[in-house]
Amino acid sequence: MCGIAGMVANSQVNQGLYDALTVLQHRGQDAAGIATCDQSKLYMRRANGLVRDVFRQQDMDRLQGNMGIGHVRYPTAGSCSSAESQPFYVNSPYGITLAHNGNLTNAAELTRELFESDLRHINTTSDSEVLLNVLAHELQELGKHAPGPGDIFNALTSVYQRVRGAYACVAMITGYGVLAFRDPHGIRPICFGQRRAGLYGTDYMIASESVALDTQGFDLIRDIQPGEAIFIDADGRLHTRQCVDPVEHTPCIFEFVYLARPDSIIDEISVYKSRLRMGEKLAEKILRVWPEHDIDVVVPIPDTSRTSALQLANRLGVKYREGYIKNRYIGRTFIMPGQDQRQASVRQKLNPIELEFKDKNVLLVDDSIVRGTTCHQIIQMARDAGARKVYFASAAPEVRRPNVYGIDMPAAVELIAHNRCADEIAELIGADRLIYQDLNDLIECAREGNPAIRRFDCSVFDGHYVTGDVDQAYLDRLYQTRNNATRTAKDQQIAASELIDVNSDM
Repeated sequence: MCGIAGMVANSQVNQGLYDALTVLQHRGQDAAGIATCDQSKLYMRRANGLVRDVFRQQDMDRLQGNMGIGHVRYPTAGSCSSAESQPFYVNSPYGITLAHNGNLTNAAELTRELFESDLRHINTTSDSEVLLNVLAHELQELGKHAPGPGDIFNALTSVYQRVRGAYACVAMITGYGVLAFRDPHGIRPICFGQRRAGLYGTDYMIASESVALDTQGFDLIRDIQPGEAIFIDADGRLHTRQCVDPVEHTPCIFEFVYLARPDSIIDEISVYKSRLRMGEKLAEKILRVWPEHDIDVVVPIPDTSRTSALQLANRLGVKYREGYIKNRYIGRTFIMPGQDQRQASVRQKLNPIELEFKDKNVLLVDDSIVRGTTCHQIIQMARDAGARKVYFASAAPEVRRPNVYGIDMPAAVELIAHNRCADEIAELIGADRLIYQDLNDLIECAREGNPAIRRFDCSVFDGHYVTGDVDQAYLDRLYQTRNNATRTAKDQQIAASELIDVNSDM
């Protein structure tokens, strides 16, 4: 899960990209980057950290030009190296920068091809660098000194033939324009919009979520379709082409459960409305399987579950209360780079209001349960605050399988629901009762917003990987790769710590 943005405007785009990335910060807190182009000159700044920390005034002053792309990064393979912050850059041909949200399922195969056949070297473990080099190779194969939109789309058709997995991308070809494209399944979100620039013409913006457009006065045109590309040239002209036939539009359902902001529209589906329906469906299940419930109060676990929890409480006819106060200066624990950091931050992040728990039977509502470690601590907080009983409800079904399309769920053994039933999970997290959303209900909650979408990627719930190229051997390799990366990162931390100790004695 990352956030991407692109702009071609009639004025400087540095501030617009900065503001877009700030709005998309929830999609990645590990690193941020912006690349801009002024005539044939490229400028770039990228580093680890939040958007507000990466870009200082001197950085913004240097990011000159009327077109550019940006990225906020969330690592999916155990690495937090600043070398893997995006956009990535390759100088030949033309000078191309690329930012990517998703995950390529054949990245290892492509890396070998790039080295052996295309004579290109990959310098990091990022599949985004792989994707950039595939695009660069196919553009170079055209042999064009000055590529037009048709040439770029032709090259991209060859990219589609080679690349598998989930990808929503923005790329900038220095001096020519900004390109955006989406995988044939449309797994990860990407949309574009326009804004009138007075007498000067039209500004265009591309972003992972529509909220990045809304906040800067852009009108949403539409989502980029699966297998479609758009190219906005340096003169501000918009070109579109369906570069490959879509397989079946199967957007990631976890975007609606957790990843996206509630004020976004993804594939014509209101994230907010879908979460309201999740609360409604979950309440109906409680009334069906537990009609004699003794719930006194419904308390959301902030922030993502608020919408579902409020609707659930209304449907059950019980009180809704804000029982936990969130420290907004602590990052989202799910997207922190390490499990130790996730656990340590929970107590700093949430603080219970004792009056809302004391002597009450409390139903805590969360958007989902992934590893279960934070749930256990949050439930214990409720008990420490005086709750008689603590029940737990998840607006999503059991997360049983790893995600391979860009969310940090690569190992089934890390998931608390893997090979466990609801009663066993309830015992592990310390809940008196645990209720999960049914998968069919979750799908209906999202699909009601756009009935044209018949299926979603629900692989974390049902183990069906829509790209059709993921088997157990692939998952085993992914697990091993992640373990190796984690061990390497820990070794680096230990080495750095020892170096500090040595220096302190000198």
